Amino acid sequence: MVSDQAEECPKCKAGAPAWVMTFADLMSLLMCFFVLLLSFATMDVNRFKRMAESMKDAFGVQREIPAYETVKGTSVIAQHFSPGTVEPSPIEEIRQSTTQEQPNLNIPDSTREMDREEMEARLEAERQKELEAETKKIRESLLDEILAGKISVEMENRRIVIRIHEKGSFPSGSAVLNAGFGKSMKKIVEVVKHSRGKIIVAGHTDDVPIRTEWYRSNWELSSARAVSMAHELLRGGVDPGRMVVSGYADTQPLVPNSNAKNRAKNRRVEIILMQDEAEGGTFDEFGP
Repeated sequence: MVSDQAEECPKCKAGAPAWVMTFADLMSLLMCFFVLLLSFATMDVNRFKRMAESMKDAFGVQREIPAYETVKGTSVIAQHFSPGTVEPSPIEEIRQSTTQEQPNLNIPDSTREMDREEMEARLEAERQKELEAETKKIRESLLDEILAGKISVEMENRRIVIRIHEKGSFPSGSAVLNAGFGKSMKKIVEVVKHSRGKIIVAGHTDDVPIRTEWYRSNWELSSARAVSMAHELLRGGVDPGRMVVSGYADTQPLVPNSNAKNRAKNRRVEIILMQDEAEGGTFDEFGP
């Protein structure tokens, strides 16, 4: 009887193989993985924050709880032990400390004054060397005129003085340059144009009074000669903002006007290069 009922019961269909479930889980994980890759690739900040918060809640990540007071405990060592007496060590210690009230070292005023004087002395020595080098360069450029006695170049009180003597430059009692002085004048223009600082063009005469149709006194003659020299410099391209023109007549002689030779030395036009004066500055003094 039992065997007949067993034969009548339909047989169950065979189920899926055991590996199918594992494969399905693997595919689901892969799908989630690629979805995460896609979401990361878009770099949507808002979506990323929402996803991170949901994952944090899903995996049970604890939230950070701010601590407003530092947790304090009682030291067991402090309860049962008392500190011992510390004896000073015989080794000498050298300590260094600084304070905000006195950030600078207390340097004596005498030391600071010595340092300042030493620095000024060094700067003065450097300026002197530069001035000597510039004077030497100008002398080399005007060597032929210096040997001919037409020009002399000297260094006086941080200034370079190009002294143009009356010999070969101006006729007696005239402010018109000689025609033969043109070549020498071109050299002077090049020297002055490439120099630095302010330029004073000063005319000087001897003490012999003069009164002609053109010049009523030595003041007019000395000023006219200085103006003629300044025009030549301007024609050669010298900046007019650097120049000042003055006439001194016989008030500043090089040597006493005691004889004809000395008077000839005093009749001159000086081009003074003030090396210490900056370009575009003002003239503090007009004297040579």
